[in-house]
Amino acid sequence: MFWFLLITMVVVVAAVTLAVVGGGEGEVLPEVAPEQLVDPLPAARPVDRADVEALRLPVAVRGYRMADVDDVLVRLGAELAERDARIAELEEALAGAAGGDREGDQP
Repeated sequence: MFWFLLITMVVVVAAVTLAVVGGGEGEVLPEVAPEQLVDPLPAARPVDRADVEALRLPVAVRGYRMADVDDVLVRLGAELAERDARIAELEEALAGAAGGDREGDQP
């Protein structure tokens, strides 16, 4: 019984190995192109929270591709800097408008 199970196991392992390797005629598994980031961040409008939450970076052998992560971080950093500048501009205009109203109230 032991020999029968051993021979059966060897035959199954050999069959699976030949099926995976392909037996010599052509490639069984074609070369796969490396996964690249398709930038899902919208170019026509500012990035919002849903865009960032939906962002999925492709995984490389040892984590994430640094170039893809750098591209996304540069884009998000630029948008945050633009928003900060716009907020500062609006706060300055608001402070100027509030200061102008106070001066107009007094004789």
